[in-house]
Amino acid sequence: MSEQQWVNEAWEKVMKKIERTSKSIGANFPHASENGKYVLEEPYWWTAGFWPGLLWQVYRDTKDESIKQLAEECEEKLDSVRNAFYKLDHDMGFMWTLTSVARFKLLGSEDSKRRALIAANLLMGRFNANGSFIRAWNPWTEGEDNSGIAIIDCMMNLSLLYWASEETGDPRYKSIARKHADTVVNEFVRDDGAVHHIVRFNPESGERVEAMGGQGYGPDSAWSRGNAWAIYGLTLNYHYTGEVKYLEAAKKVAHFFISHLPEDFVPDWDFLLPKGVDFPRDSSAGAIAACGLLLLAEKVSVPESPLYRRMGEKILQSLYENYTDWDSMEEGLILHGTSHFPEQKYIDNPLIYGDYFFVEGLARLKGYQELFW
Repeated sequence: MSEQQWVNEAWEKVMKKIERTSKSIGANFPHASENGKYVLEEPYWWTAGFWPGLLWQVYRDTKDESIKQLAEECEEKLDSVRNAFYKLDHDMGFMWTLTSVARFKLLGSEDSKRRALIAANLLMGRFNANGSFIRAWNPWTEGEDNSGIAIIDCMMNLSLLYWASEETGDPRYKSIARKHADTVVNEFVRDDGAVHHIVRFNPESGERVEAMGGQGYGPDSAWSRGNAWAIYGLTLNYHYTGEVKYLEAAKKVAHFFISHLPEDFVPDWDFLLPKGVDFPRDSSAGAIAACGLLLLAEKVSVPESPLYRRMGEKILQSLYENYTDWDSMEEGLILHGTSHFPEQKYIDNPLIYGDYFFVEGLARLKGYQELFW
């Protein structure tokens, strides 16, 4: 089957399924699917942007007004999270890029532009100037101090800041995004191309204290979704800045990722595991990396481009052929995601971010070039 054939076939099946699941999920915030049905989270959860973002991907193609309405309702529900303030963290980029920025780019909505700019200002306020990083979480428990924590996932939040600089003409947003990205290149990306999930800094002096395992097996393992965030995030930084160091770092991480893929091109949850540790697949890491590789293919020199595009296509095709279920009442699009192995949360489940990036990847293969990021 040619690329265009399987992409068109996959796209049609996605459109048909989202038409059905949009009625059962509604204007809510799914995270992981259990027993065929998505578990819904509160609007402040970090995954809140992915369902409306997926709906915008579908709407761009179908112009289905019911899909548009659900995405807009999700965006409006996030206003309460912003106003309550205390649950906001580094993932404001995930949340408002795929809701407000997406709607602004598609429809030119001034309400959405304002929401996204407010979110960008709040995200900018989490920047630690001592260590040149955007602080990740707020304390999970009373007395916990994670004020020096930065995580690789945040690379995907930087697009909100770059977009804000482009829209306002104010370079401060872009400056902070670049400083955080520089810290990632220097402190997260290892010589072999693997990345740390978490690096802790002294929040007062800015000194690097330690790398931490986070959702990977350990500090020096290679959590595949973290590597996928890095591929895409670093490539986006090159896209917005033209700084070659981000492109070279993205290529380094991409080569590590590609060289550690199994035969079906869909990664295990961690690439560097000792013997005896379970290695379920993480389809979401594959989908994220595929999107990053497709963008990377557009940014490198002509001789290099086919490698990255071909690998992005192979991952997405394998996800379509081996990791989907179109016949049952399962709400998720792609199966066999691993959310948080160390905490044994949602192992071998569909995950909404896996679904989102699977659809984004298909959209790019169909020829949609404008990024929501």
